Order: sequence, then structure tokens, then C-alpha cells
Amino acid sequence: MSLILLVEDNEMNRDMLSRRLKRKGFELVYAEDGVAAVANAKQHLPALILMDVSLPEMDGLEATKLIKRDPTTEHIPIIALTAHAMDGDRERCLAAGCNDYDTKPIELSRLLEKMNALLP
Repeated sequence: MSLILLVEDNEMNRDMLSRRLKRKGFELVYAEDGVAAVANAKQHLPALILMDVSLPEMDGLEATKLIKRDPTTEHIPIIALTAHAMDGDRERCLAAGCNDYDTKPIELSRLLEKMNALLP
């Protein structure tokens, strides 16, 4: 199954989502901040990245921009995950280079549809 990079700084959210994705057959690698997300994207070349927007060190949108500027990682689809469902958030995420956007709390069936649409 596909390797997913899950970028989430909240341990409880990361644990809950990772268990649910593993039950669906996905392999996962993790990052807790934007700096680690960029490094892990280069190191592991995942099939897809689930990127929390609010992160320490470097936020998810800045990490997305760096990943999308790098020729070795620019092809990796990124789904932004955010608890902030404000007007304009989706547009900001897409403008940063995210391929899609989803809100927290995560509704697994909706997220899986978005993931499957972007996975090779």
C-alpha cells in the first residue's frame, strides 16, 4: 500500500489518525513540524502528504511551498489539514501548493476519498 507522510504536531491527533490509516493498509512516516516535513518528504518520497497547517518551527503552508519548489518532491500531492475553517483558508492552502484541503476533526471517509483521488 502507499506510503503517507503524516505531518501533525498534536500527539493525540497523530496517533488517532495514524491508527485509522494503518487499518486501511497505509504505511506511515511522521513529522511534527514543517522543518521535519520538508526533510522527511525528501528522504522518504511518500506517495502523499497529509499536512497540518498550524505547526511549530515552520507552518504547514511554508513547508508545502518548499516541498513544491524542490524538483525531487514537487510531484508529491499534499492535502492540508486544518482546524481553522475560515473563509479563504481553502484558497490560501491551494495557493501555497496544496492539492486539496480538509478540516478537523477528520471525517475518515471524506479524507480517504480525497486521498484516493490523488494517489497514483
